[in-house]
Amino acid sequence: MSAGALVAHWVRHGESEWNAAGLLQGQSDVAPGLTRLGHRQAREAAASLAGSGAGVVVSSDLRRAMQTAAPIASALRAPLQIEPRLRERSLGSAEGRPIADATEGIGVIDDIVVDADAKPKGGESVRELYERVALYIDALRYGEVVTDGSPAVLVAHGGVIRVARAYLSGQLPDKMSWAAVDNASVWRVAL
Repeated sequence: MSAGALVAHWVRHGESEWNAAGLLQGQSDVAPGLTRLGHRQAREAAASLAGSGAGVVVSSDLRRAMQTAAPIASALRAPLQIEPRLRERSLGSAEGRPIADATEGIGVIDDIVVDADAKPKGGESVRELYERVALYIDALRYGEVVTDGSPAVLVAHGGVIRVARAYLSGQLPDKMSWAAVDNASVWRVAL
């Protein structure tokens, strides 16, 4: 497959219990996952993708993403692949803390990355997340990840989508935007 030939629809997972509580979730994968609203958002995202022609749904292996991906795959009658490289940024010791209180080691202030190498104890930096997601995007672009050539739906997380947008627009992680990504929002892009 040549570069730029594949279309992807990136979807952020529906609202999780921790999103609703205002907690940093990172790679924490606690039950029950999505809220009632989050399940509705997943169904709405599935309906919005009905005419996309997507032939495969690829999801992060975290519960909230898989709970969002399942109704999408069902609605599209497409196979569901699980992909750990689409996991959210690990926030280590900051996971479970209120978003408003967690600033140390995050490297983001006022929706801008101010230190791409900062990371909470036991966590991952924005730069490490960026590199992980960039490698996955390149694997998609060059056929190392089999999608049959049809559009793909990639169900992931806010941080993953932020760095994907930066990478695909040629922006490096230093000083990149860290603006909000709405739950269950859909972003279409040619890879």
